[in-house]
Formats: sequence, C-alpha cells, structure tokens
Amino acid sequence: MSIERLQQRVRVHAALADPARLRITDRLAEGDASPGELQALLAMPSNLLAHHLRVLEDAGVVARRRSEADRRRSYVRLLPGALEGAAPRPVAASRVLFVCTANSARSQLAAALWSTASEVPAASAGTHPAPGIAAGARQTAERHGLRLVQQEPRLLDEVAADGDYVVAVCDRAYEELDPAGVRAHWSVPDPVRVGRRAAFEAAYDELATRVAQLAPRLVPEASA
Repeated sequence: MSIERLQQRVRVHAALADPARLRITDRLAEGDASPGELQALLAMPSNLLAHHLRVLEDAGVVARRRSEADRRRSYVRLLPGALEGAAPRPVAASRVLFVCTANSARSQLAAALWSTASEVPAASAGTHPAPGIAAGARQTAERHGLRLVQQEPRLLDEVAADGDYVVAVCDRAYEELDPAGVRAHWSVPDPVRVGRRAAFEAAYDELATRVAQLAPRLVPEASA
C-alpha cells in the first residue's frame, strides 16, 4: 500500500473517531441531508456542526452541493467509497420507492438500476407527473441495457404504500414532501432541464453510484 493511500486511511479513521461524526456518516449512508437537518438530528449548535462537517470534508468523506430548487440551501453527501466497508448495519425494507417531480427521468432510471442490484422490489412516482417518460431517459436506459420498471409516469399518491422506503432523487420533490415520510434524499441534478445526452449520462452515473452504495444496506423485509 502506498504512503499516500495509508495517510488517506488515517485521515478517514481520525475523522470518524467522534460519535457526532459517526452519526453524520450513518445518516448520510442513506442519502443527502442539509446542515439544518443534521443539526436537528444531533441537537448541537450550528458552529459545532460546521466544525464536524469541515473535518469530514477535509478527510474526503463528505461533499456539499447547492440545491437546484432553493439556492439558499445546500446538501451534504457521503462520497463513494469513503468509508471503505464501515457502513451501518442493513435495514429491512418491503419496497423502495424512488420519487422526483415529474417521474420522467431520474426516478425512472433509479428504479431500473435498483432492480438490477437488489432483491428488494422497486417502484417510482412523481409529485407532479409529466405526460410521458423523457426521451433522453429512455435512450439512456437502452444504451445501458436497462429495462424501465414502469412505462409511464405515475402520481405519488397513487403509488405510495405503507412501509415504502422512500428515496427522493430530486431537490424539488424532497423540499415539497413531508421529511418524516422520506427515508433518503439524493441531490441529483435534473437532466431533463438541460436536455443533452451528457446530462442524462451524468444523472445515470450518479444514480448508479448511489444505488450501489445503498443496495447493500437494504434487505427484503421477509429475510430480516
């Protein structure tokens, strides 16, 4: 192992050697959170939370992204591979429900990706469904050999069921929903707004990374 790699591992372990920072990474292992949400979780002053986040950022464990919806807000995410197997214990789930505003791209791709990575069933829905799935999303799925779970956007209220593990893959949907009903939030930029193939590929890549990160943490409810 190189000296640089060893030093990076030391920085990560040092950053996690605090109960508050471990709780932050446990929370972020499921999805993104705003500093305000983390502050409420930890019940600590904002200046102390800022210190903990700075330590985690400096160690390469977390990063921040500005909200696409409310630009005054930002979200903290766990960087892929940052914990090197130190993720929290698995969680039982009956179904994973991916939600975005239009249910025309990100939530559709996320559900399709999930169906290839986990035995836990997946579905998708939108808070304000579009008339149809975005052509760019269909083309992206075809390029990657993915089969979309459903063939048209659906309204969240018609799809949601008790016990769903709800993942909001859209800032607008997340900020519109009751936080108590959302288990995880992934702040993924909207490719439909840009409309280019590269934007859909970037969304696909990020969703694939997020799915690979969360899938090992969830197990079918019957096997728990």
